[in-house]
Amino acid sequence: MSSKAVFLDRDGVINIDHGYLYKIEELEWMPGAKEALAYLTRQGYLIFVVTNQSGIARGYYTVQDMQKMHDFITREMAAAGARITKFYYCPHHPTKGIIPELSIACNCRKPKPGLILQAFAEYDLAKEQCFLIGDKTSDVAAAEAAGIKGYLFSGGNLLAFVQKLVPGF
Repeated sequence: MSSKAVFLDRDGVINIDHGYLYKIEELEWMPGAKEALAYLTRQGYLIFVVTNQSGIARGYYTVQDMQKMHDFITREMAAAGARITKFYYCPHHPTKGIIPELSIACNCRKPKPGLILQAFAEYDLAKEQCFLIGDKTSDVAAAEAAGIKGYLFSGGNLLAFVQKLVPGF
């Protein structure tokens, strides 16, 4: 049986976007983020985080640094009752990278749909029951290119935003 899923951008949706976040001590949760993901988990959604991480290509931090952050977010969300199924990230930047193998045009950097399509390839998801929440038009464009609905989150309380999209039982 196909699953329903929500795709969330990380910076600007789950956490406040201060730019190139990789230090746990600098993480600042978006208001209502933990509660929103716990709510979506209770509603039966698989939760995928899809995030551009060009700071890796730019040499600001490493994949390992980012992974530590993602592991921390996963643990914190689990403690709040939320289950993140998987993180998908793009480490590339076509023009501003200093690491040659990451300074490429790719299919995974939003607004391209590669991260979302990868989840569809790895999981049995019902497209008509999937959507994305992002804070940039490039997030919404990636969702639309993948054939799912995209919603633009402009800040505020993420739980209130999610509850408008997914009313409770």
